[in-house]
Amino acid sequence: MSSNAAFISGCAGFELTDEEVAFFRDARPWGFILFKRNIQNRPQVSALTAQLRDAVGRPDAPVLIDQEGGRVQRMGPPEWPAYPSGRTFGQLAERDSAAGLRAAWLGARLIAADLAEVGIDVDCLPVLDVPVEGAHDVIGNRAYGREPTIVAALGRAAAEGLMAGGVLPVAKHIPGHGRAGVDSHLSLPVVDVPRAALEATDFPPFAALAGLPLGMTAHVVYRAIDPDRPGTLSPVVVEEIIRGRIGFTGCLMTDDISMQALAGSLGDRSRAALDAGVDLVLHCSGRLDEMKQVAAACRPLEGAAALRAQAALDARRRPEPIDLAAARDELADLMAAAVV
Repeated sequence: MSSNAAFISGCAGFELTDEEVAFFRDARPWGFILFKRNIQNRPQVSALTAQLRDAVGRPDAPVLIDQEGGRVQRMGPPEWPAYPSGRTFGQLAERDSAAGLRAAWLGARLIAADLAEVGIDVDCLPVLDVPVEGAHDVIGNRAYGREPTIVAALGRAAAEGLMAGGVLPVAKHIPGHGRAGVDSHLSLPVVDVPRAALEATDFPPFAALAGLPLGMTAHVVYRAIDPDRPGTLSPVVVEEIIRGRIGFTGCLMTDDISMQALAGSLGDRSRAALDAGVDLVLHCSGRLDEMKQVAAACRPLEGAAALRAQAALDARRRPEPIDLAAARDELADLMAAAVV
């Protein structure tokens, strides 16, 4: 059904090297992801996104970024505005629900305008994790709050703001990273609570947004579900929880496959994730030697996974009209009220 491979790749710098162009032409990743190392200014990012798409011969190839606001913002001042953290929207919503929802929508709509201008059409937002007391700060104020209903409502507002701006949202980190006691970039979190606790707190925001076009797994072991494998590599978590209990219908990607939470070679990790039922392997480092290992392990994107990936791309739409200056002023007013 598809000649694309089931992975998403980073790249090393501000423009592609000849080696990268040749690699992407042959490996045909489904999409790409950018980081701060790839971001200089508007003309450069626009040229890079065009170069990436040209390398795979697909003008519709998705280009992703983590542009949450707060401390996770790959495009920032002075070239682009800084945006509030998720928790800031949550604090406003706790005082004034309508104001918080409007602010979350506006923030995402404005981020979408920044991204679409330079050819980025997928944002790894909203963060639907629900942190608990004592958890590691890797999620922290990236989350909207500790109340699942608030997290779900603000996550929906952000997703709708992105979509209105022509950018696809990504629900992360399914089925929940909020209880992790360590940073999964550095080591493997193990969550040891009864399944009932996960179903009461962690799963509901994802279930509420189960129809989003794209989602990202969590590199977390949930002992009550699969004591031996992190969610990303667990057929039980992917099929029984993410697809079953939560009901997520979109295209599912891993969190960065090179994070130190996962053991084994990059090839072994990639194969295990795909075997578990994940649709796409996300690899972020931009190191060509690593990219080659991932590409060698990733099968063609086909069957149900290809259908879900295409459905995600088909969910993209033209940005709706907006007065950007007025929207920025409105967001600034709402956020000023939030800190009074």
